[in-house]
This record gives sequence, C-alpha cells and structure tokens, in this order.
Amino acid sequence: MMATTHVFTGLAVVAPVAYHVPEFGTALALGAILGGLAPDLDLAFAHRRTFHFPVAGLATAAPAVAVAAVAPASATLAVAAFAVTAWLHAVSDSIGGGPEMDPWNDRSDRAVYDHVRGRWLRPRRWIRYDGAPEDAVLGVALAVPALLVFEGWLVTAAAGGLAVSLLYALCRRRLVAWTPDWLE
Repeated sequence: MMATTHVFTGLAVVAPVAYHVPEFGTALALGAILGGLAPDLDLAFAHRRTFHFPVAGLATAAPAVAVAAVAPASATLAVAAFAVTAWLHAVSDSIGGGPEMDPWNDRSDRAVYDHVRGRWLRPRRWIRYDGAPEDAVLGVALAVPALLVFEGWLVTAAAGGLAVSLLYALCRRRLVAWTPDWLE
C-alpha cells in the first residue's frame, strides 16, 4: 500500500478519539502520521523486515493503548497512536503484494517478515501493489475521517496527501521505467 494509505489508516483509527477529546487531536494525528510512515524507514535496509512487526507490534501497541487509556495526555496518546498505526502498517502490508518494484511482472512470495515465527508472510494481493487503483480507492475512503474531524493544517496535510496519492496512483506503473538501476 502507499505510504499515504498507511497514514490515512492511522488517522481514521484515531479520528473518533480526536472527535471526543479534540484537545488531543493534534497529538493523536502526529502519532498516527509518524506511525504510518515509520516502518518504511527500512527501505534503506531490508524492506518490510527491519522495521515491520506484523505480529510482535501488537505487543507494543496494546500496552501503549492501555497506558493512554489510564493516563490520557498528549504524550501517551501520541505514543499509542504511533504504536497502533505502525503495527497496522506492518499488518496491512501482508494484504497487499510483495515489496518488488514491478509486482505485475515479478511476483514475490514475500509480503512482510514475521519476527515471532522467523518467516515471511505471503502476500494476499487484495491490493495488488502500492498505487494500484484499489489502493487509491482505499486511501480516499480512509482520508474522509481525517478531513471531517481534524482542523487547520491537519486538513491541509490530509488533502495534500490525498492529492499526492491520486497523482502517484495515476503514474505508478510508469514509474518503474523511470527508476534508476541503482535504486532497484
């Protein structure tokens, strides 16, 4: 899935909480945005293995949510939003395709690494590849709560992310031809 779809997933998850406690809206949104992006920092290492924790991530997310529920504050809610969204990012990568640049040509049998079992999870391909039409549709649907609940710069950022998502989806298949060899 696109990075923006991961971010919109996190924003959609925290939007109901932000609606009920708007004073924590910015902290929740920042945690969700960073949590949606953080796992893909492993692009520089072993992508979908180094910072993706589809099973073990729940062991971090659940206690973070519990702490935020018992001691709600900007910091605890931001950490909980980060942990939940990072975990959801890793889990949702298994419903898509593999991490290859051209999944329509070279279909990998590796979606995301499960550190608990020590093996790769197979891609489900419900979303065939990042930037696929179904990814764009999902991203648009998940952006709606953010656009309705948050205010100010967060709405502008969500709208900008939505525009980038749609542009990327329109160009995605052409990007492989434009990618330098050293990046593959």
